Amino acid sequence: MNFVEELTWRGMIHQMMPGTEELLAKEQVTAYIGFDPTADSLHIGHLCSIMILRKFQKCGHKPLALVGGATGMIGDPSGKSQERNLLTEEVLAHNVDCIKKQLAKFLDFESDAPNKAELVNNYDWLKDMTFLEFSREIGKHITVNYMMAKDSVKKRLNGEARDGLSFTEFTYQLLQGYDFLHLRQSKNCRLQMGGADQWGNITTGAELIRRINGEECYALTCPLITKADGTKFGKTEGGNVWLNPEYTSPYKFYQFWLNVSDEDAKRYIKIFTDIQKDECMELIAQHEEAPHLRLLQKRLAKDVTCMVHGEAEYKAAEEASQILFGNGGSDELKKISEQMLLTVFDGVPQYKFSKSKLSEEIKAADFLTDVCPVFFSKSEARKMMQGNGVSINKEKIIDHNRIIDDSFLVDGRYIVLQRGKKNYYLLVAE
Repeated sequence: MNFVEELTWRGMIHQMMPGTEELLAKEQVTAYIGFDPTADSLHIGHLCSIMILRKFQKCGHKPLALVGGATGMIGDPSGKSQERNLLTEEVLAHNVDCIKKQLAKFLDFESDAPNKAELVNNYDWLKDMTFLEFSREIGKHITVNYMMAKDSVKKRLNGEARDGLSFTEFTYQLLQGYDFLHLRQSKNCRLQMGGADQWGNITTGAELIRRINGEECYALTCPLITKADGTKFGKTEGGNVWLNPEYTSPYKFYQFWLNVSDEDAKRYIKIFTDIQKDECMELIAQHEEAPHLRLLQKRLAKDVTCMVHGEAEYKAAEEASQILFGNGGSDELKKISEQMLLTVFDGVPQYKFSKSKLSEEIKAADFLTDVCPVFFSKSEARKMMQGNGVSINKEKIIDHNRIIDDSFLVDGRYIVLQRGKKNYYLLVAE
């Protein structure tokens, strides 16, 4: 595959330095993207950069994933309105280790192929460099005027940041530039890639290499991903959508992609999957003919969830979704694990009740008013049951005199109540 053509049809190129496409067409190229280890997990905001490295390797080139153990101790001013908190070496070491494991799901680090991926950490070559050495060997080659002209610096100095720009952050582009220089010298790296907000930092590195080595190096950036309504991609009411299943469960991860808008799905299916062009265009055409079937969202959710969490977690998430919001019945519901049940119903109203109440031959209308007050009155409960508006564990309850006993408990503890089409409640026996 031609890497530039591949990214172009997928809408993944924002800017590219002249000569980049010619270089990639001529030889196997080594390129890198940097990841900031400010947390011990990447999130879906990093996925576009990860997919670029993945496609770069599939096109026969050699990807380097740089984890910024050193620059992460400073913080990049690009796109930020505040200076970041500085992390300790211990925290950064932990974060770097976790990120390495996540990246290994997307890239081939283990084969004997000449273009196998490598992980590098800029802490390894910056930790022993003194301030005087850096100033003399690197700082003298880039003028303050050049650095001040970068958009990331100008925005911070022109009032967009309350506290201005510290010297620590001002030097960030030089440190990132030195990363490029070091990887050029040690790994024959001639291309740096990243998000659109990194263009200034990346071109500083290319300029540094030109001034010190007299060599041309190259840059390529991808657009910053947004939603169709212009809001930030990857953010939910609960915060970031993380790749770590402990922070964002595979079920919630799957649901995020399943619930994107039609317009977003048409873009995301190109960016976040490995589906080839012809199949992708066919999927989009089929979706436009019958958007209510949500074919794009289902395929997107499947491919991304499988890639990040594996097929088993995808199947479990899909099955839970089908049972709870599809045609699954009471028997299927009782097969769901307790962890999945609690994940699915995280945030829905819960009522706790004494398990002993289920041995008192309590009627459904009484149970849903006196024990778990889902309804304001017994007459309201009876009326809604008679109108087919109440389900317990996916089973319609029409008879308000039906006895609720411990046979209704899922996992010996839970009852899933549905009132109307969209209102769910989790009733918990104690």
